[in-house]
Amino acid sequence: MSVSTTHVGEAPRAGMAVLRRSQRECEPFLRNIIGSSAEPLATMARYHFGWWDANGRDAAGTSGKSLRAALAFGAARACGDAREAAPAAAAVELIHNFTLLHDDVMDGDSTRRGRATVWRVWGVNNAILLGDALHALAIRTLTDSLGQGVAVNAITRLEQTCLDLCVGQHQDCSFERCATVTVPDYLRMAAGKTAVLMACACALGAVSARADAATVAAVERFGYELGLAFQIVDDLIGIWGDPARTGKPVGSDLASRKATSPIVVALSSDCEAALELARLYRSDHAMTHREVVHAAELVETAGGRQAAQHFADERMRAAIAALPESMRCSELVALAQLVIDRDK
Repeated sequence: MSVSTTHVGEAPRAGMAVLRRSQRECEPFLRNIIGSSAEPLATMARYHFGWWDANGRDAAGTSGKSLRAALAFGAARACGDAREAAPAAAAVELIHNFTLLHDDVMDGDSTRRGRATVWRVWGVNNAILLGDALHALAIRTLTDSLGQGVAVNAITRLEQTCLDLCVGQHQDCSFERCATVTVPDYLRMAAGKTAVLMACACALGAVSARADAATVAAVERFGYELGLAFQIVDDLIGIWGDPARTGKPVGSDLASRKATSPIVVALSSDCEAALELARLYRSDHAMTHREVVHAAELVETAGGRQAAQHFADERMRAAIAALPESMRCSELVALAQLVIDRDK
């Protein structure tokens, strides 16, 4: 799955290089921020980010790809000045991980990045408190590291994003109790759960570079459209991704009866495959492997896969189109191509 660009020939490889560079630039800053926290919050945070094990020993874990931090750095560099991008990138990563900690509790997920989640190790209350602490650290990072006017702008944007994330999470939770989810419903949820934080990452990078309002708005729109594409690609991977790369069983989203974009589109179509899929989704029994495979076939037959791929491509084109021409050979485009071509 890919969107062609004439500006980045080896975009996925270039995107990975951008990610690695951003990790090198952001992680030391993040480690200092976490190190300023009181115990036991600091130990729990180091564990969550993959730096320590549960006993406080150095670990070879991973804190994830840090895509949002890379977007902040990429936006700042595209605007001509990345000297103050690290605080913006770190703040966005802290907010992202705040949401992950709370999501793990709400979803009852026992593992993340191949290890037990914080709530499984230290309990629900401590996981919630750590998430709250990361939120506070994000705000303090911007306050302490950016000039007053820039900090106020950045914090205002970040806090509005947090409110939007809460709305998106509420909508996502409500889908579990809703018999029918429409495509517009789903897209509103995806915007709140994913797109707004990527938009904020880009905006904060541009703000840290003292870009003008029009440029900030342009990169923010890029991040928003990219976030929608990211979520749709994630939905496709959740059904048809390679288990060796995703670490999840084939059709894991179907087995969990999630309402992701290919499934929502398929269920809304007027065909026999959609009706059969609806019957499977309404049943109470755990799906067998054979049923999961068959459900994936039904989604594809009902047009869900093709429609989702088309939408992801549309959003990616909209993301690139949002950028000024001078930025269309930047790190942002490499990251965009990485998102649409990723396979894990």
